[in-house]
Amino acid sequence: MVRDVTLGQFLPGNSLMHRLDPRVKFVLVLSVIVFIFVAGNFVGLAVVAALVFAAMATSGVSIGRYFKSLKVILFVVLFTSILNLFYGGGEVLWEWGFLRITTGGIRNSIFIAVRIVVLIFASSVLTFTTSPTQLTDALERLMKPLKLIRVPVHEVAMMMTIALRFIPTLLEETDKIMNAQKARGADMESGGILQRVRSLVPVLVPLFVSSFRRAYDLAMAMECRCYNGGKGRTKMKVLHIAPVDIVVSCVTAAACAGVVLLRIFVTHPYL
Repeated sequence: MVRDVTLGQFLPGNSLMHRLDPRVKFVLVLSVIVFIFVAGNFVGLAVVAALVFAAMATSGVSIGRYFKSLKVILFVVLFTSILNLFYGGGEVLWEWGFLRITTGGIRNSIFIAVRIVVLIFASSVLTFTTSPTQLTDALERLMKPLKLIRVPVHEVAMMMTIALRFIPTLLEETDKIMNAQKARGADMESGGILQRVRSLVPVLVPLFVSSFRRAYDLAMAMECRCYNGGKGRTKMKVLHIAPVDIVVSCVTAAACAGVVLLRIFVTHPYL
């Protein structure tokens, strides 16, 4: 299960999504995530989903890699969907005590499940096609106006990118520790929930120790290279907005406008 976590992984390539300006890509993905929740019907959600699937198709990353990222949150999707089955109006299909499943509840359940899946796919497109260095540059450029109120923009962008970059490293470390504990006879797969939680204690302690050690080593490496923040630093690669960035932005803006119009004019309860 730990190996299935793909958050923070970057897959090098030369696809359309890889070539987009990281600032444009970050803003567009953020806009898509917002409009996933703006969509109030299946038609509007289908427009956003089509846009996300188009980005996935042009990212050069296999579709299996995207679906692999869903395995970790599959329980969350199912649990949320089951809860929403009991909320909503419409015709009653099943009833037992205070529990009641209606046609509106089924609609809500499917709608929420699709919304979560599209949200994970949109986030994965950004992390799969954008390197940590590009993310740092994009965040720093986008937050540049905050320097007027003395916000350490470079340091904040650096910390966020380092945190994202170390997610795969920590997951790999967790997998190694769990395999080492299993080789020593530790049982982490049998018993109830409480017993499984207790069995994770021997994993968490060395993981925390390893995390602090990696943080100390990284701080020492940055200090040895005379890192002193973003003041006076130059960029090896200067970001430029290309025509393809403008075209993709216009397509995304048109799709988002369509979602708003569909929310206003489509009032059918099952659309």
